[in-house]
Amino acid sequence: MAKIKLTKNELKTQRDSMARFQRYLPTLQLKKQQLQMEMRRLDQEILEKRDEEQEARARLSSWIQLYSEPIDLAPYADVQTLETSIGNIAGVNIPILDHLVFKEATPNLFETDPWTDEGIRVLKQLTRLRMERQILEEQHRLLGEELRTTTQRVNLFEKVKIPEAKENIRVIRIFMGDQQTAAVARSKIAKGKSA
Repeated sequence: MAKIKLTKNELKTQRDSMARFQRYLPTLQLKKQQLQMEMRRLDQEILEKRDEEQEARARLSSWIQLYSEPIDLAPYADVQTLETSIGNIAGVNIPILDHLVFKEATPNLFETDPWTDEGIRVLKQLTRLRMERQILEEQHRLLGEELRTTTQRVNLFEKVKIPEAKENIRVIRIFMGDQQTAAVARSKIAKGKSA
């Protein structure tokens, strides 16, 4: 604990500091709660996206053997544009997926197998799900960092700054009370000597 001055000015400074900490603490606690709720919501959404991906892959497994010959479907499922915007949750800027457009490439119907269209559709679906999940994971990461910082600040105020200010106020009051008692005693002694 830092050395404090035992003066009226320091007492006022400590009282002001404690009032400021107590005024900001509820705001930080609300921000922490909001971030925790958003993190839980994002956890649920990420799990849902992973489940959707697994379901799509499970549906794919029944007919994937048709692709025993190597075929490159990637050119038909290339992402042309990925548009994101910036959202704000509890003061944190997060990316939000607005629009995902795939390049328009149609396979040659005479040179490809009939099941190529379904393969392209599933590949686009898996790509979309992966992009959505990655955006959600980035949101989760950003909110997690902010939650960690906010939790540190709440703990700092609750466990360090407010108790420290209370203790400083108590010490200064005791010292000032002792000084006042000593001044009264000195004045009585001085009055007794003069009389």
